[in-house]
Amino acid sequence: MFAAQAETVSFSPDPLDHLADKLFYEMGSPGVYGRKALYEDLVERLAALITRHREPDTEVFRFPPVMNRTQLERSGYLKSFPNLLGCVCGLHGTDSEIDAAVSRFEAGGDWTASLSPADLVLSPAACYPVYPIAASRGPVPAGGWRFDVAADCFRREPSRHLDRLQSFRMREYVCVGSADHVSEFRERWIVRAQEIARGLGLAFRVDYASDPFFGRVGQMMAVSQKQQSLKFELLVPLRSEERPTACMSFNYHRDHFGVAWGIKDSSGEPAHTACVAFGMDRLAVAMFHSHGTDVAKWPTAVRDLLGFPPDGR
Repeated sequence: MFAAQAETVSFSPDPLDHLADKLFYEMGSPGVYGRKALYEDLVERLAALITRHREPDTEVFRFPPVMNRTQLERSGYLKSFPNLLGCVCGLHGTDSEIDAAVSRFEAGGDWTASLSPADLVLSPAACYPVYPIAASRGPVPAGGWRFDVAADCFRREPSRHLDRLQSFRMREYVCVGSADHVSEFRERWIVRAQEIARGLGLAFRVDYASDPFFGRVGQMMAVSQKQQSLKFELLVPLRSEERPTACMSFNYHRDHFGVAWGIKDSSGEPAHTACVAFGMDRLAVAMFHSHGTDVAKWPTAVRDLLGFPPDGR
């Protein structure tokens, strides 16, 4: 990924800072961390818990952290969130041109001026690669399609807050079908996700929400999204009730991806889509913040749900 110039980011103390040294290794950039064994073990247990709630006939995909740039453009991401996108760049050209860039670096100069974009971008959400796959299969059957997808994702939001990483894991259940079908799917998951959160011992509320659309037009899109109840979030008060953290989201895209990719439902109309997204890293941080970093002291019901051995190790 290439940024034209270094960004200066100022930080203030945060209520989650006490977790940093116990769970992460600094890697020199805000919101990009190495993950310690205690933390990674919990993420894996949370993933297994989510898997146990997978609906029948759900197809599983695991995507890499990059995706085709043209596919993301076609999905409309640049119109909504261009400020968050990370692109893959490389040193292209002849051997002598690449060697000249390396020589400039060795002489103390700027080698990044020689970078040019590749055909890849960093995936901003786990679900984007699944829509061209669905489009390649022809009309959606009457029962719709359900997908279980996951990926390492990236959004260019430099922050030292542990619940807002630049590089993070996302797990999603995606439904493609008629408007009624996908609406019912989302409603089921709003209920089921709250049951999961209660089982994890998390304080939370579910509320209307909007995506961080870019620019003035984006502000109008965000208002419309709330008015149409297209997005809900499961919010955990890690700092306060007034500033909660979204750990899950429930999104109804209407026919946006159906139109963009020419996906037709069984009646020949543009298919509708919906997804439920689990922020795996946010959930893990929420668990450690809520219950502490000594897993042996977590509530027995929570440890049992996550499959920890009786001694909590």
